[in-house]
Amino acid sequence: MTKSLMLAAAVVLFPFAPVASHAASPIEAAFGNTIVSTYPSGRSTRLWLKRDGTYEGQRTNGKRTAGRWTLKSGKVCLKQTRPVGIPLSFCSTIPAGKVGLTWSSKSPKGEPLNNRLVAGRG
Repeated sequence: MTKSLMLAAAVVLFPFAPVASHAASPIEAAFGNTIVSTYPSGRSTRLWLKRDGTYEGQRTNGKRTAGRWTLKSGKVCLKQTRPVGIPLSFCSTIPAGKVGLTWSSKSPKGEPLNNRLVAGRG
């Protein structure tokens, strides 16, 4: 098999390698940083996305959660596995940007949220 044929076969057989899908992620700036979501009451949650498709979170009551995240139709979808697995995913838009980015969204219960991307794991 020629070198160009081998390259063409690799492109066809492995177009969606896991490393490539997260490396080119529109949410690249979130990795290593914190997404802080603030409710109208002033309470806030924290979310830490990891490149390996996992996440950790801190609820408004300070309790920790964890699970897996995926990108679907331009949204980040979270599926909790800890402390209790939840069979449903929650999807929300997280726009591409850099530390300091702010945007609005809704909580799983439909409450308005003000979100910001802050430097580090704060």
